Amino acid sequence: MKKITIQQSDFDLSTEVALARNSDKNIGAIVSFIGTVRDLDDTPIQKMTLEHYPKMTEKALAKIADQAHQRWQLGNITIIHRIGDLQVNEQIVLVITTSKHRKSAFKACEFIMDYLKTQAPFWKKEHTEKSSQWIDAKTTDENQAKRWD
Repeated sequence: MKKITIQQSDFDLSTEVALARNSDKNIGAIVSFIGTVRDLDDTPIQKMTLEHYPKMTEKALAKIADQAHQRWQLGNITIIHRIGDLQVNEQIVLVITTSKHRKSAFKACEFIMDYLKTQAPFWKKEHTEKSSQWIDAKTTDENQAKRWD
């Protein structure tokens, strides 16, 4: 099973893990990652706006999930990515991978996140008290993704 969702509403980890687990009795490992809006800069952010191109984004996420399935023996993949205005500490993204063994599930989850950060067509804008600015891709994210080549 491959579940890919782009949504404005929040998601529930327990519900999503149960869905991934219940659809396959051969699962021995479930790995999940939740990314949140963080505030690490000198100027505190008020919110973050995430935008995307519908259909193009879902296609890119499906391609990333397919690549993970080709590299590792996986059961299910869930990718939920939020869009719209999000506050600090709100959930942005959820990735769940399942497999018979933990190593494949861990590697696939990390691979998917590395590729989401660099290959998925999402745009992030940080809003502070004084201004708003689009966030550029980070070199560290690019380097993380390159290790899978």
